[in-house]
Amino acid sequence: MNTSYNFAAGPSGLPAAVLERARKELFAHGDDGSTAFEQPFTGEAFGATLARARARLRDLLAVPDNYHILFLAGGATQQFSMVPLNLLGNAAHVAYADSGHWSQRAIREAGRYAAVTVAARYEGERPLAAPPLSAWRLPDDCAYCHITPNETADGIAYPALPDCGDVPLVADVTSCLLTAPLEVARFGLLYAAAQKNLGIAGMTVVIVRDDLLRRPAPLVPSSCDYRAQAAQESRANTPPTIAIALAGMMFDWIAQQGGLAEMHTRGQRKAALLYDAIDASGGFFRAPAAPVHRSPVNVRFELANSALTAPFIEYSARRGLHHLRGHSAFGGLRASLYNAMPEEGVRALIACMADFTRSYG
Repeated sequence: MNTSYNFAAGPSGLPAAVLERARKELFAHGDDGSTAFEQPFTGEAFGATLARARARLRDLLAVPDNYHILFLAGGATQQFSMVPLNLLGNAAHVAYADSGHWSQRAIREAGRYAAVTVAARYEGERPLAAPPLSAWRLPDDCAYCHITPNETADGIAYPALPDCGDVPLVADVTSCLLTAPLEVARFGLLYAAAQKNLGIAGMTVVIVRDDLLRRPAPLVPSSCDYRAQAAQESRANTPPTIAIALAGMMFDWIAQQGGLAEMHTRGQRKAALLYDAIDASGGFFRAPAAPVHRSPVNVRFELANSALTAPFIEYSARRGLHHLRGHSAFGGLRASLYNAMPEEGVRALIACMADFTRSYG
C-alpha cells in the first residue's frame, strides 16, 4: 500500500480509483484495434469521450446553456494571451486585479495587447490578502475584468467575488475549479489548467459565455480562436485526447464522491486541520497570509527559523511526504490540498510537523 503523499502544486496526485480505471481503460483495444492513445481525434470513439466529459462537467458545475465548454491544448499561462486576443473586441482597455504572483503574470501578458488598468491591488508590500472588494477602478470601454481567485504561489484566496456591474468578469480558476460549487453565471469566462483538480497536464478548460464569442478577434491564431473551437467542439486542431479522457474520469470520480458540495466539505476540513496545526505550533511554523484570505487548496507556510526549511523538507520526504518546497518566488513551504489529497495525507503531515518540532524546537 502506497503511504507516500504528493503535496505538489501541480501536476498533482490523482485518486487511486482514477489511476486504476485509467490503467484498465486507456490501454484496452477497441473494436477498431486502437487504444485511447491511438484514436483519431475526429473519430466516433474519441467524440463520445469528449461529449461525456463535457456533459459531466456541465452537470457538476450546473453550467448554463448559454455557455460553451472548451477543452484546449496547453496550460493556463497560454490563456494569459488568448483571453485578451479573444475578448478585447473593439475595446482598447481591460482591467485586472493584482492579487499576487499569477495575476501579475497575467497582467504583464495582457499589456502586450491592450491598455491595462489595475482595478484593485493587495494592500501592503507583499500579497498577504486578496484585494479589497470595494471601489474597484474599471475604465470606460473596458472589455473585461480579470481576477485570480486563488493565488497558488502566494497561498491567498478571495473571500468573495467583486461586483463589476456589466463588465464581464474573467477568472483564472486553475487551482480552485471543482473544489467547491461555483455560480458560473457570475462570470463571462472561466479558465483552468487541468493538472490540479481536473487530471493531468497539457489541457486547459475554458468556459465562455456565448455573447463573448461574437466579439471580433482578428489577431488570434486559428487554433486558439474560442469561436472556432466552440464551432468545432474543441477539435479545430488536434486536442489533448488523453488529458480529456483523464479529465472525464476525474469528473466521474468527483460525482461519485458526492459532487462539489462534498469536495468543498472535505477541502475545508483538510485546510482547517493544517492551519490549526500551524497556528498551534507556538510560532515554530507560521502561515503568513491573513486568516480570512488563506487559501484552502494551497497552504503556504514557513518556519520561524528559515535555516530549518531544507532539513524539514528532507525529514518529510523520508516519511513519504513529498514536494513541500514553496514557490521559488517566496521560498518556505507549501502544501497543496487538491481534491485527490486524502485527509490521511494531511494528518500524516501534521504528525510529521509535530515530531520535527520536538526534535528541532
